[in-house]
Amino acid sequence: MLRTIFAVGAMALLGLFLLKFVFGIFGGLFALLFVLLGLAIKIALVGLVVYLVIRLVSPDTARRLRNRWGA
Repeated sequence: MLRTIFAVGAMALLGLFLLKFVFGIFGGLFALLFVLLGLAIKIALVGLVVYLVIRLVSPDTARRLRNRWGA
């Protein structure tokens, strides 16, 4: 009985150690992912603003861009 309790406790401590280790490594990767996601959103917003300006200034050019890359 006592041996089982110690075994369960040891496994729990080992699991906690492994979780801390894994999330310590992948924490940096998650941070990198969110930085790249933020950068992608900023680039998409700049592209949207440029497209809207082109659409207001030259609708024909905007139509050609939409036909080339869009739906």
